[in-house]
Amino acid sequence: MPDRLEIARDWLPRYTGMPLAEFGDRVLLTNFHGYLSRFAELFGCPVRGEGRPMSAATNADGLTMVNYGIGSANAATVMDLLSAIDPRGVLFLGKCGGLKKSTEIGHFVLPIAAIRGEGTSDDYFPPEVPALPSFKLHKFVSEKVVERGFEYRTGVVYTTNRRLWEHDEVFKRRLEGMTCLGIDMETATVFIVGHHNQIPRGALLLVSDTPLTPEGVKTEESDQRVTREFAEIHLTIGIDAMTEIADKGDTIKHFTY
Repeated sequence: MPDRLEIARDWLPRYTGMPLAEFGDRVLLTNFHGYLSRFAELFGCPVRGEGRPMSAATNADGLTMVNYGIGSANAATVMDLLSAIDPRGVLFLGKCGGLKKSTEIGHFVLPIAAIRGEGTSDDYFPPEVPALPSFKLHKFVSEKVVERGFEYRTGVVYTTNRRLWEHDEVFKRRLEGMTCLGIDMETATVFIVGHHNQIPRGALLLVSDTPLTPEGVKTEESDQRVTREFAEIHLTIGIDAMTEIADKGDTIKHFTY
């Protein structure tokens, strides 16, 4: 039987349409096709994997972007498959719902941790293990946010596998009781599966809605407005941070325990 790494090396190209040799040593993750299209446009590189479960592109500097889809199961899959290339770092560019008055639409969030409410991460570690990013990677990202003249929020986000919960008053009271900064569907999974695979990882989240208020629930119109106003700078900050990691040559990997 093939071992785990052999499977990952076979499946990563199968899922993305990109040969292993074309992957860079740093990876940006997204679940928005528009981010990947813009990345390819900026660097004049082809998009691989159109029509496959995931699509990807790599620029001349060795930075790869992967659109892995949506949800914690897909986030776990891509973080497992990326073990095939042992990347220097993986940064997730996602959106989240703001749960506090201090997290308004258009704000950036660098989570210091994520609550594992999605269930997928339970297949990797017991519930006592916290979902944490790699500090050095977040340090690079925070510097780039500030250099661009933006502020960012830090705190804990809640990751859920529920897409439709905005009507659930009991669930919303639970969120308020946990004092979470934001809510999304992937961050905890990226952190935990990255930890499992010893991949340095982080997340730069863009607040796209404020779902605890009736007028703040995301709609197609409101999401398009957020994308128009903030997606470009979100992507740019991610590119800058992951490019600088290569330029500085500093290790961002934690010790192995």
